[in-house]
Amino acid sequence: MILARRTALLGLPLLAGCSVFPDRPYVEVLRYPLQPVRGTVRAPARPPRRTLLVRLLRSAPGTELRGLRTIRADGTERLDPYAEWAAPPAELIEEAARRWLAGAGLFAGVVAPGTRARPDLVLECEVTALEADLRNGQARAGLAAVLLAESPSGGDGRLLGQWAVSGGAPLAASTDPHGPPPGAIATACTEALAGALTALENAIAPFA
Repeated sequence: MILARRTALLGLPLLAGCSVFPDRPYVEVLRYPLQPVRGTVRAPARPPRRTLLVRLLRSAPGTELRGLRTIRADGTERLDPYAEWAAPPAELIEEAARRWLAGAGLFAGVVAPGTRARPDLVLECEVTALEADLRNGQARAGLAAVLLAESPSGGDGRLLGQWAVSGGAPLAASTDPHGPPPGAIATACTEALAGALTALENAIAPFA
């Protein structure tokens, strides 16, 4: 047994120089922010009085993953393994929605869950789309939203409205079957989100 153990140990340096895994070139994963920029600021008809709480967004199936999502010309989906959002899309869109609506000038404050402020309105959203569709050369972003009036007793609020909003942006032309480069896809998706947030802002403006 001692001889067998010594033989096995002598063979270790030879095995250390071998790998059962094939050599693959290192590919850096690209990460993109999702920060749409407002073009203009709405001029409120009166000084804002109400406070809006934007709750954590949920994700519809297929939109919860970080990889950039593309719909190919044949209708199949592709998630880029080497290009992704800087965080899960729902987290990025929640923060983007809060900043977007805070910049709208409609509300006295736009706050996040956990705040000690008592909101007058609660906005709950679900991400329904964030993708580049090669079939029509468009990026699209979609949200399903519900607006509630906060209950003074802390119970379920009164439903004020619910909407499905979306935005689109053209994709850069490309001959690659996988579509434009990741940076162009991320830019178009960000522009599409700006369109969806504009539609959401217009929908909730009458309740401000």
